[in-house]
Amino acid sequence: DGNNLTIEQLYELGTPGKQIDLTEAAWSGIDKSRAIVDAKIDAPEPIYGITTGFGSFAQVKIPPERVEQLQKNLILSHASGVGEPLALERVRRMLVCRINVLAKGFSGVSRGALQTCINAYNNDCLAMVPIQGTLGASGDLAPLSHMALSLMGKGNMWDEITGSWKPSKEVLARKGVAHLKMKAKDGLALINGTQFISTYGSEAIFRARQLAEQADIIAALTVEALKGSVVPFDPQIHNARPHAGQIKCAKHIRGLLTPLSTIAQSHKCCTKVQDPYSLRCIPQVHGIVYDTLNFVQTVITTELNSATDNPMVFNETGDILSGGNFHGEYPAKALDYLAIATHELGSISERRIERLCNKNLSELPAFLVEEGGVNSGFMIAHCTSAALVSENKTLCHPSSVDSIPTSASQEDHVSMGGWSARKAVRVVENVEKILAIELLSACQGLDFVYKEGLTSTPAINAVHSFVREHVKHWDKDRYMHPDIQKAAELLKRGEIARVANSV
Repeated sequence: DGNNLTIEQLYELGTPGKQIDLTEAAWSGIDKSRAIVDAKIDAPEPIYGITTGFGSFAQVKIPPERVEQLQKNLILSHASGVGEPLALERVRRMLVCRINVLAKGFSGVSRGALQTCINAYNNDCLAMVPIQGTLGASGDLAPLSHMALSLMGKGNMWDEITGSWKPSKEVLARKGVAHLKMKAKDGLALINGTQFISTYGSEAIFRARQLAEQADIIAALTVEALKGSVVPFDPQIHNARPHAGQIKCAKHIRGLLTPLSTIAQSHKCCTKVQDPYSLRCIPQVHGIVYDTLNFVQTVITTELNSATDNPMVFNETGDILSGGNFHGEYPAKALDYLAIATHELGSISERRIERLCNKNLSELPAFLVEEGGVNSGFMIAHCTSAALVSENKTLCHPSSVDSIPTSASQEDHVSMGGWSARKAVRVVENVEKILAIELLSACQGLDFVYKEGLTSTPAINAVHSFVREHVKHWDKDRYMHPDIQKAAELLKRGEIARVANSV
């Protein structure tokens, strides 16, 4: 209906086999706004993008008999992206995003054009959309134009029968979907918005929120494997500095580590006074990630359900007004924040991996393997985590601080939100792998601690046992890559959180 799409719903709609439609109220609003557009095509005053050219051609008046050609030409010329194709699940989500925005009734799109979009989604007609080329203002013009182009029967679509890209007209014909017949305003309505940014952004926030919860659980495993103290998670400490995320994280880890395990009881009277920061300061580091993700989720959810067109059609007044809701600064900035915050989960995780592997710091076998020398154990797995942290440091440079004027300086400030969104997902993917390595390292460390006759809490034991169902103990060197991939997939599916929360 244009108002209530959630990040969770959008993520699920990336899977094949789903069906969507609009509410009757949404269709009514669409028809009303379309009637306003139709009534003004022959009006003497120019209306941007309907009876004028685009960008720096906004001063060029288009005669009524050429307004439909104007929209076709818009799509043809703007479908100028480059790079690898957008993943199919993301094409589905981007199409849903655009349908949801059009459902708000501010676009003036024709019923036929919108119905074509819905039919395309319901029949899995998925465009080949190059991922590079958007400046994030005026919206995501290039990628959305490629999506619209395919609906016109041009360009390419995915053919699941051959597992390859085929001409769009062939795929549409085979699936019985009529290609898009462009009317006035339709082309602009389909491409003027931030739906490429929102597609990546919603995925980034969905996966980052799963990671944040599971990062706490993995950190708790490491605390136990390193025989760390539970004192730093005492509520008195965190209530004295009452950041919501910090309190939430401390409570979460405290719950995972209580009642005190025999591991914790075994070192209550040891000579160590304090743990290192990577253990002691988990709530302070993980906590700000929670708070940042809450902010980003609010921004992206608002963006998913916002009219990001230009011009906008207002049913109550009959006005067609030009503005700048297509500018991607909001999601661009928010996703730069997300990348920086999520990176810290990986940064502190790598430090904990190093402590697990370093026998001088862990009291565990060097690199978490017996017969060190003939076996190298987790030596290079740790190096991989360090490499991913370093890569993320570069990816965390905010793209939204950049702007390059385009369109003869008519579009003289842009958000660069497309790159903000794409690299936010890349940071999340890297952190998934880093945390996967820590998960494996912590479970390996716990194996050695358990051999001492000690055991952990029910939640920690359950997670450890679950991981061991998928990845066996390292008694000697073996091919490491598949183990990391398995652990990363468990994290991506949220399985570690599910197991811990089931106890």
